[in-house]
Amino acid sequence: MRGHGGFAQRCSLIVRSWLRSILVNVIWRTLLVILGARRRVRRGKTLDASAVSSIRLTTLPTDIDILRHMNNGRYLSLFDLGRWDLLIRTGLFDAMKEHGWYAVVSSETVTFRKSLQLWQRFDVQSRFIGHDDKAVFLEHRAVVDGEIYARVIVRSRMLRRTGGTVSNEELFAAVGKPEGVPEIDAWVHDWAAASALPPVRVKAPSVWG
Repeated sequence: MRGHGGFAQRCSLIVRSWLRSILVNVIWRTLLVILGARRRVRRGKTLDASAVSSIRLTTLPTDIDILRHMNNGRYLSLFDLGRWDLLIRTGLFDAMKEHGWYAVVSSETVTFRKSLQLWQRFDVQSRFIGHDDKAVFLEHRAVVDGEIYARVIVRSRMLRRTGGTVSNEELFAAVGKPEGVPEIDAWVHDWAAASALPPVRVKAPSVWG
């Protein structure tokens, strides 16, 4: 009987390890978030373009660094998950797919306030916060018990799969211009302009001053 019990315990450990290996990979977490967002939409839990999206995540062993807290580079990958939930539940993702568009991040800036520890649960809150003449801006927050641990501002542009960019006029004509979105703080516009690199048609040599 002991032998059978030991075998069952080993099988249980193997299964749990296998499940963890699925969950720790960002692409699998992305698929789970997409499926969850689709399920919410089917249940009528859609979002207005000005609403805040929220998903619950856990800090996993592959998220941490040698200091035993979440690696600073990992935040951006996990904030991407929040962006998927927001795009799907606002209907923007389906509109993009219908028109053959896709979104790319042109720039982002992140601020860290408190560290996320191993196995700590947190919410990724996401919202559209406005636009300029070429791109839209989003804000993502890592939140624990209502308290902000980290925040990122993202500037994103729409491209066509056939080539070229999508203007904001085309975007808003297809999905509607969001109402109720507050004006972007002036520093966000200043940051976007100051941090911009030359367009791809212009050379950008790596010369250190």
